[in-house]
Amino acid sequence: MPEAILDDISHRRYNPLRASWVLVSPHRTKRPWQGQQEAASRIELPSHDPTCYLCPGNKRAQGDVNPKYDSTFVFVNDYSAVKEQQEEYKQPDQDGSLATRLLRAESTTGKCYVITFSPEHNVTLADMPAPTIMPVIDTWTKIYTSHIDPHSPLSRAAKPTTSSPSAPNGNIIEQPRQQYRYMQIFENKGSAMGCSNPHPHGQIWTTTSLPEEPEVELDNLKKYRREQGGCNLLEDYAKLESEKGDRTVFENSSFWAGVPWWGTWPFEMMVVAKEHKRALVDLNQQNKEDLAEVMAEITRRYDNLFETSFPYSMGIHQAPLTGTDEEIEASHFHMHFYPPLLRSATVRKFLVGYEMMAEPQRDITPEQAAKRLRDCGGELYRRKL
Repeated sequence: MPEAILDDISHRRYNPLRASWVLVSPHRTKRPWQGQQEAASRIELPSHDPTCYLCPGNKRAQGDVNPKYDSTFVFVNDYSAVKEQQEEYKQPDQDGSLATRLLRAESTTGKCYVITFSPEHNVTLADMPAPTIMPVIDTWTKIYTSHIDPHSPLSRAAKPTTSSPSAPNGNIIEQPRQQYRYMQIFENKGSAMGCSNPHPHGQIWTTTSLPEEPEVELDNLKKYRREQGGCNLLEDYAKLESEKGDRTVFENSSFWAGVPWWGTWPFEMMVVAKEHKRALVDLNQQNKEDLAEVMAEITRRYDNLFETSFPYSMGIHQAPLTGTDEEIEASHFHMHFYPPLLRSATVRKFLVGYEMMAEPQRDITPEQAAKRLRDCGGELYRRKL
């Protein structure tokens, strides 16, 4: 356990991944848990919805018809956030004016995919056994592999992928028209996280730019590696957390999963590879099976916590598709889960006021959150209703 005094006093915790701080106020949760309680919720959805744009055999918003897939299905987002081709923008010549110094912009292009996790409309990852999550991980890996810079050190670890109109389930993974810098794989689950369709799915955005959040992490991973003689920050962190156990929720031979020391959201979790894995292409078959197990355990515990379909945003951070040798080797595969719920299925944590104007703040400590999630293992609550 951390020093006992930290259970009683307001304090700040340092996040070495972002070189930032979070304010912790544990004295605000001294009483036994008395949060709002609701009756356990069911998922009242059909296994196939004829009006759903993502179900097998249905027509999507732009008129394309989904194949009758039986596992995962991937397609280019009908409403992509970035374009593959567009008019080029060049910043005006630097003339020393205030405008050129302060009003900066740069063009970015890319490609956005949607990946369905299952043909079943009424399931989530929490409902899916680990073996049925494996095709999701394999599909992520194939798409990532198809976008790697052939000159990157990652290309030596990547197994070749092929693109074909007759690929299983109609998945067509075309080679990109240009070399993209980064691929962000993520899932927004639940309407609370802005998800507009309940069908289990995630997204993959590739861009010519390196997004700010992964860039900040990568800078700190590189810094730690240089200062510690080649050691990896997250590999060291996973080892430390596994030994201590206070914030561990679940772990297996390949991955540690728990509430990070510096977590901002009440029930935030990280999944970290125990050995140095730069990206999906470094995961062997056992690693992938262990990752599927971890994902099933985490999402099931989330749903069991408040006996509801637990909303979250999940994202994978890994090596950029192209970059320097230092960037690639300093990268370490990990996943973030950011859920908004605080006290019940309807009481949320909001990052407002002090959090927006000063720095993030939390009441329930990471250790308390981890214990509650550890205690939520076992069968998914919905199967008992």
